[in-house]
Amino acid sequence: MKIRFLGHASFLIEINNKKVLIDPFIKGNPLAASIDINTIDADYVLLTHGHGDHVADAEEICKRTGATIISNFEVCNWFQDKGLSCHALNHGGKFKFDFATIKYVMATHTSSMPDGSYGGNPGGFVIWTETECLYIAGDTGLTMDMKLIPMLCPKLSAAILPVGDNFTMGIEEAVMAAEFVECDKIIPCHFDTMPQIKVDKDKVIQAFKEKGKECLFIEIGDTLEV
Repeated sequence: MKIRFLGHASFLIEINNKKVLIDPFIKGNPLAASIDINTIDADYVLLTHGHGDHVADAEEICKRTGATIISNFEVCNWFQDKGLSCHALNHGGKFKFDFATIKYVMATHTSSMPDGSYGGNPGGFVIWTETECLYIAGDTGLTMDMKLIPMLCPKLSAAILPVGDNFTMGIEEAVMAAEFVECDKIIPCHFDTMPQIKVDKDKVIQAFKEKGKECLFIEIGDTLEV
């Protein structure tokens, strides 16, 4: 599994010869100015919720690539009205796609679409194959429901967790989340994009290290192989 960081909470994941784009917010993010969305190819686009800093570039990329959006029912309806292909999931549900099984799990946050319409309940995703399993928490605070993930899904290879605080979990809660989901390899997201979510990366790394966890910050545009 190859994971490329595109800034904020956006990642491009290569898994079983498919390209899976997560929460594309690139053109509106000055920190991701080096990323040209016209060069991004995708087979699927996973949207954790409807906020603009997670869906902003989804329509443009999907219309160019023909990618299928995977999200909750309300987000999918919103994009289907724009003529895009979608597969809706809701909390607790899973579906075996041609490249992996995807389960939609709880997140504690809010959700509305860029035009202010209802975006359904936010969520996260667990994606697994026969050999790999990745948790994408989405925008969330700490929740006890995270403890269900290791009970219901294969052992996690890695987890993508927000660490920026203010709108999502901060460092302390993210470390607890890593323990709840029983994952030792953490990839941070949702940090530094705006003043309210600036983090001290060394402090984040040390906090996870103290609990026996490996924290791997990826530079925007770079790729990590898990």
